[in-house]
Amino acid sequence: MNSDLPNDKDDKKLEVENEGSLPFGEFVEEVSEGGKKTRHKGVYLLPNLFTTGALFCAFYAIVSAMNGNFSHAALAIFASMLLDGMDGRVARMTNTQSAFGEQYDSLADMVSFGVAPALVVFTWALHDMGRWGWAAAFIYMACAALRLARFNTQIGVVDKKYFIGLASPAAAALVTAIVWVWFDVNPDENWSVVFAVITALTGLLMVSNFRYTSFKSVDFRGRVPFGFLLLVVMVFALLIRFQEVGVLAIAVVYALSAPSIWLFRLVFDRKKVKSVQ
Repeated sequence: MNSDLPNDKDDKKLEVENEGSLPFGEFVEEVSEGGKKTRHKGVYLLPNLFTTGALFCAFYAIVSAMNGNFSHAALAIFASMLLDGMDGRVARMTNTQSAFGEQYDSLADMVSFGVAPALVVFTWALHDMGRWGWAAAFIYMACAALRLARFNTQIGVVDKKYFIGLASPAAAALVTAIVWVWFDVNPDENWSVVFAVITALTGLLMVSNFRYTSFKSVDFRGRVPFGFLLLVVMVFALLIRFQEVGVLAIAVVYALSAPSIWLFRLVFDRKKVKSVQ
């Protein structure tokens, strides 16, 4: 019999170890090291601090939107994106990856890029639409949950060079950038409908089968032409000048990139088939 397989005795022992002397605070994680299962008490502090910071920013964004501070809410969501992009890299750099950290990060992503953007855009522009506003915000939030669940189950299966469907941080960037650009405008009924459609479509892009470039194959430690670095400087200069509009433009271009490529290939393949016939 394989000794590595868990049994009832191991489960009971792990349960007892997790109980601890206090009603909370004890945690034991079972990991595989060198083909053997070992147990470690506690969680890694550094990467989970970044995840907690991202979660706090999302919570702050929701509270700010409830108080009508939509610019603060948008900035808080962007801060959450920054922290979310750092926790995984910090964990890999410090060799502090863990199953707990992965699950915690995924749950925080749901709040940061699913719940928070939906509530912010709903409070800003969709609340006067009644049930249609509720529906648009819910579609976005539910699609974010579905997208994260699919992503978690496809780790190690899908090519890392691509995201299947629009990544939830990119979707949140699009919706949040819209609020950031027009946060001081009270949208009329017609514009509320436009923002509702954009919110729902952004949610559907997350659960689509469009292949988005993940940029994970880019070697940031390698050498690049000097002109490329100059281009990066120009992009940052434009972002400093245009700020909100620049961020929105980048989010829109990225969100439309995969559908545009798909449509181009579809038209090109049809023309190719007709020319052969």
